[in-house]
Amino acid sequence: MKRKLLGKYLFVLAAFVSFLFSISLWFSGQQDEGVFVGLWVPSILALGCLLLTDKQQAGPGQ
Repeated sequence: MKRKLLGKYLFVLAAFVSFLFSISLWFSGQQDEGVFVGLWVPSILALGCLLLTDKQQAGPGQ
């Protein structure tokens, strides 16, 4: 359980660092690169959701 919580925090931290990097690129005049890096944030969070969800969830009709 502790390992799963650590994994959640690491994915959120990675997304936050990506967000900060995106903001820094944007305001340094590299808008295209900032938008590109900004698209990493939802991708990182989606990967975290995919990897950290329980594999034995009940499907429809179960």
